[in-house]
Amino acid sequence: MGRWRRPAELRLSWTCAGKEDTRTMDHGLGLLLSCFFIVFSSLFIFSEAQLAPALFMFGDSLVDVGNNNHLKLSLAKADFPTTASTFPGKSPPEGSVTARTLLIFLKLGLPSAPPYLSLISKSKSSNESFVAGVSFASGGAGIFDGTDALYKQSLPLKKQVDYYATVYERLVQQLGSAGAQEHLSKSVFAVVIGSNDILGYYGSDSSTRNKTTPQQFVDSMAATLKEQLKRMYNLGARKFAMVGVGAVGCCPSQRNKKSTEECSEEANYWSVKYNERLKSLLQELISELKGMSYSYFDTYSVMLNLIQKPAAYGFKEVKAACCGLGNLNADFPCLPISTYCSNRKDHVFWDLYHPTEAAASIVVQNIFNGTQEYTFPMNLRQLVAA
Repeated sequence: MGRWRRPAELRLSWTCAGKEDTRTMDHGLGLLLSCFFIVFSSLFIFSEAQLAPALFMFGDSLVDVGNNNHLKLSLAKADFPTTASTFPGKSPPEGSVTARTLLIFLKLGLPSAPPYLSLISKSKSSNESFVAGVSFASGGAGIFDGTDALYKQSLPLKKQVDYYATVYERLVQQLGSAGAQEHLSKSVFAVVIGSNDILGYYGSDSSTRNKTTPQQFVDSMAATLKEQLKRMYNLGARKFAMVGVGAVGCCPSQRNKKSTEECSEEANYWSVKYNERLKSLLQELISELKGMSYSYFDTYSVMLNLIQKPAAYGFKEVKAACCGLGNLNADFPCLPISTYCSNRKDHVFWDLYHPTEAAASIVVQNIFNGTQEYTFPMNLRQLVAA
C-alpha cells in the first residue's frame, strides 16, 4: 500500500499542538479534552504507512475537531481564546485546539479530516474532501437528542449520522456504488459517545430521573445507539471502533457534589451497566449484519485503574482537576483566569470531566495495542488489519 507524507502545514500544526496544556486546554468549558488525541500523534508521529483508506468520526467533545465552531449558539466551541503565551492576541486556527482527533488520522496514515460543518459552511465540500474521512463529532453531543442543555447547542448522534448519509451519497457519485462500498468496507468508523447522556441523567436539575429509571435509561441509550449503528452499516460502514463510557462518577465535577469528595458510586454503576449493554448489542449486531467487525475499548476499567492505583502509573492527584476554579478546581470550568496545577503530569484529570495527556496516553496505548483485558474482541490495530 502506498505511503502518505504529511505536508509542511500539518507538521506545523503538530508543533503547535505539542504544547499540550498551555494552548489546547485553556478555553475549558469542561468539554474539550484537547490532549486526548494529541497523544495519538506523540505515540505514532513516525508512522506514515497508510493503514486504512479513511476514518469517519462520530462522538462528543473527545473527538470534536471544530464542528461546534459553526453552531452559532454553542458554548462548547473549539476556538475559544487560549493563553497568550502560545497564540498571542488571537484564537488558534480552526480545529487546532482539538488536534487530538488529527492524531488518530496520523496513526492510520491519513491526513487530518476536517469538521463536516466547515466544509458545508465554506461551500467547498468537493467529493475529494470526504475520501479520507470526515469528523461529525460535536462537543456536548449525546446518544439522545437534547443532552446539551448546559452548553446550548451540539449535533446529537442522529444528526451526525444524517450528515454521514449525505457524505455517503457524495462518495457513491464519485466512486460508483461498488467502489464506494469497497472503500467504506475497509474504512474505520469510530464512535465515542454516551458520557454526556449519563452525566445529564445525574445532573442536579435532570427531569429525566423523574420519568425514567436508570435501567430504562441505559437500555434506551443502547437501543438508540444500535439503531444508528445499523443506519451506518446500511450506508457502507463495516469496521466499528467503539469506545465505552469511562468512570464518569469519578470526574472532579461529580466528586465536587459530595462532601466526602468520593466518586459517585451510582453514576459509575450505571456507566458499567451501559457498557455491558453496549457490549451485548455489538454481539447482537455481529450475528445480524453480515461482514461487520468491531473493536470495543473498556475505557471505564482503564480509567478506574489509574484512579485506584495512581502511584503505579506515576500519578499523585486523582480527585482535583489541574485546571479550574474552586474546590477540587471543579466549581467552574477551565478558563483563562483559572488556577493551574504546578505539575500536570501527576494529575489524572485536566478539567471537570477530562483526563490529562499523561492519563490519556495510557488510554490510547490500550486502544491501539491493548490486550483482551481492555479491548474486545480485538484492538484497533487488529481491526484495521482484519
